[in-house]
Amino acid sequence: MTRSGMRLLGLTTMVGGFAGLVTFALARFVGASRNLDKDALGRLREQERAMAARAEASERLSGEIIASMTSGLLVVDENGMVRMLNPAAVRMLGVEGARRAGPFRDVLAGAAPLADVIEECLRNGQAIVRRTVSMGGLARASHLGVTVSPILEGGTHGAICLFTDLTIVMELEEQLRLKDSLARLGELTAGIAHEFRNGLATIHGYGRLLEFDQLPPEFRPFVQGIRAETVALGEIVTNFLNFARPTQLVLGTVDMRAIAERAAAEIRADVTARGGQVTVTGDYGDVEGDEVLLRQAFSNLCRNALEACGDARIVPEVTVAGTIDSPQKTLRVTVTDNGPGVDSAVVPTMFLPFFTTKAKGTGLGLALVQKIIVTHNGRVSVANVDGGGARLSVFLPLAER
Repeated sequence: MTRSGMRLLGLTTMVGGFAGLVTFALARFVGASRNLDKDALGRLREQERAMAARAEASERLSGEIIASMTSGLLVVDENGMVRMLNPAAVRMLGVEGARRAGPFRDVLAGAAPLADVIEECLRNGQAIVRRTVSMGGLARASHLGVTVSPILEGGTHGAICLFTDLTIVMELEEQLRLKDSLARLGELTAGIAHEFRNGLATIHGYGRLLEFDQLPPEFRPFVQGIRAETVALGEIVTNFLNFARPTQLVLGTVDMRAIAERAAAEIRADVTARGGQVTVTGDYGDVEGDEVLLRQAFSNLCRNALEACGDARIVPEVTVAGTIDSPQKTLRVTVTDNGPGVDSAVVPTMFLPFFTTKAKGTGLGLALVQKIIVTHNGRVSVANVDGGGARLSVFLPLAER
């Protein structure tokens, strides 16, 4: 082989070796790249699974927080559609299952004042902070503290409404006002009543000094009238002084079913004689209170129900029913009759002393009931019954077990 052939062979061998080396390096590089892609893809998938798990946990936590809120939460979009309504809102508003979605006016059909506040926020795009609204209709909370915030992102895109049940707070404030009013009433009038009683006693004494048999016949009816009126006015003043006197409670654990049964038993004979009946139903519990005063209050309520039917010449049907509200730790006892009901114009004044619609009433029965119940940190309400009759409801705090 010539020298040039040897050189060509050597050059060919070198080129082949270099090409093989390049091919081997390229193969290793490609293999390493594939392994690198697999590792990176694995890490990306792991990160994706971790992010999905965190998102699911965050969503679950948000749902648990919203479901556990004691305040009501209502979210409305820009079209007025309800997007969220938490369990507390459902409970406070008394919203039925079929009405938890849709236009907020339809969902809040029984809570129109709350719907008005939300509509005001959507219309003006301004936040409404800590506004108190009085409810009605189907809503179970009679007073709400409401805050509504617009969802702003280049315009109003909905509203977030938070609200709290203030019913208990308002009732406590009303109880304090009633207690203060009763205390002031007693302080202002006790002295005046004493003076009236002293004057009546003097008039009655002079009337008794007159010798009835020695009077001319034409004057005797006048003396009899003076004596009768002074006696009647003296009884009224005495009753008023008893009402105005501060109530001293002898506290103990009182079985309210026994109180209801005894109050019903006191009028059962009269009701049966008129062809009617008295029924005691429902669930009762124990309250911390004065047994004698509570018995007096419910006796007055049952007697009032009987007299309402008697004045209207209706065969009496009186029902005493108890209901326990465990979440609120409250006992509700209602006394319902089938009489003519209560005129709406009378309701604001029917618990005032000496106000009565009965021909022979003293006007102190219901006033005394309210005083006793308020002194026990309770409250009394009145409402008419569909089909006729009145229902007086007494709310009392249950005794701590």
